[in-house]
Amino acid sequence: QRMSCGYILCTVLLSVAVLLAVTVTGAILFMNHYHTPVTESPPVISTNPEEANALVTIEKADSSRINIFIDPNCPSAAGTLGRMEGLQTSLLRAVTDHDAEAKATKSQQKALLVTVADEVAKLLTHAVQLRADCDGLKKGHSAMGQELSALQGEQGRLIQLLSESQTNMARLVSSVSDVLDTLQKERGGARPRLKADLQRAPARGARPRGCSNGSRPRDCFDIYASGQQEDGIYSIFPTHYPDGFQVYCDMTTDGGGWTV
Repeated sequence: QRMSCGYILCTVLLSVAVLLAVTVTGAILFMNHYHTPVTESPPVISTNPEEANALVTIEKADSSRINIFIDPNCPSAAGTLGRMEGLQTSLLRAVTDHDAEAKATKSQQKALLVTVADEVAKLLTHAVQLRADCDGLKKGHSAMGQELSALQGEQGRLIQLLSESQTNMARLVSSVSDVLDTLQKERGGARPRLKADLQRAPARGARPRGCSNGSRPRDCFDIYASGQQEDGIYSIFPTHYPDGFQVYCDMTTDGGGWTV
């Protein structure tokens, strides 16, 4: 029962709404198509043929005027056809020019595409060459790294050798210094003996030691030249001292023949 009552109520409301809509629509249509009877007088239209453009005047009932200028001359068929032919010629010329421009543009585009293709091929060749150069540089870099590693190893060994040679040089210098000290000490001890030998008077009957060939040498070099090349005490006879005296001759240092 509740469902049947609701159904009836909805049907009634829908019917009322449809009826109201139809009523409003009919009223609006009637108001739009209804015209009140015209009581005003129709407007007066007059022309002025003296004007070049045929002035037309429309005068309303409220004394307001509207002036209209019109061209009373009818269009000429010959002029119209001429204008149409001119327009057609212009249109054909424009179409022809457009086709020529399109062809020129296509040829330019084709030439541009060919140029672009050549440039792309050159760029690809250059890119391949650059890649090969890059690979060569990588190999050279690797070889250079190996060479640098080898050089570093050689440098380490050279530093070690230099250190060892420096140590050996220090030892050698120390040894030479010791030898020089020893020689200096020996020389210092030999000088008094040499001085004593030189100051000691020669034994009786002993002849001064001179050249082996019996000549009178002027210095130790003459003695060395005569063949006696042993260090010792010799007698020399310089020009300014013909009697002679004894000296020590060094026959070994720097070739020998030195008068001490």
